[in-house]
Amino acid sequence: YIKKTIECIDVIRNMPAWKGNVIKYTWRAGLKKDAAMEDIDKEIEDLEKAIFYIKDEIERIKNDKERV
Repeated sequence: YIKKTIECIDVIRNMPAWKGNVIKYTWRAGLKKDAAMEDIDKEIEDLEKAIFYIKDEIERIKNDKERV
């Protein structure tokens, strides 16, 4: 039995940047440490970054729709 670890970069490599960032930040939320922050604050920060990229893409789509 061989256990293979899937790396985030392998999943997001060929995605549009916004989708890759959403996956990256949700993937690492609660896992990545920052010596200057409490673990829960770092997790919240990562989740807020994921939300930012989703909201930013929604706004881009809305703006493109209005230009048509």
